Amino acid sequence: MKNIILIGFMGAGKTTVGKLLARDRGMKFIDTDERIEAEQKKSIPDLFSEYGESYFRDLETELLKRMQDDTGGAVISVGGGMPVRKENRTLLRSLGCVVYLSATKETILKRVKGDGSRPMLNGEDLEARVEKLMRDREALYRQAAHLDIRTDGRSVYQVLQIIDQEMRRFG
Repeated sequence: MKNIILIGFMGAGKTTVGKLLARDRGMKFIDTDERIEAEQKKSIPDLFSEYGESYFRDLETELLKRMQDDTGGAVISVGGGMPVRKENRTLLRSLGCVVYLSATKETILKRVKGDGSRPMLNGEDLEARVEKLMRDREALYRQAAHLDIRTDGRSVYQVLQIIDQEMRRFG
């Protein structure tokens, strides 16, 4: 069975949608950030602070390479920065159907405000950081994705219905 890979910005709904999608389809759910934390025995913020972003991005790439051979029939939620690397975009597309869950800056800000577990958002002026990261990543998400689904103003169940409809068209 083919994998469904959910990509998008932090707070777009990848984990929430992914868990329900996996349950509804009888598939396993994999969160790549959780898997990296378990393998490294460190949190993502700790990995960033101790080793830097480049090290963490290398861990993501290595995980994607391993998943090419040992992962099937799963809904996979990936970290917001994973599709930034060209190699990762290629690996994601070869792993299954890539669904880009997109949302506006305003929606993202509401969802991530006060969440200290996101190292890319730490620091001053959350709104400016979100806006810049979204601008930098938008085209890269679209390059990686087979499907693009907006989550703004939609319930999780509405998003699931749209994914089901689009997946039937995708094949």
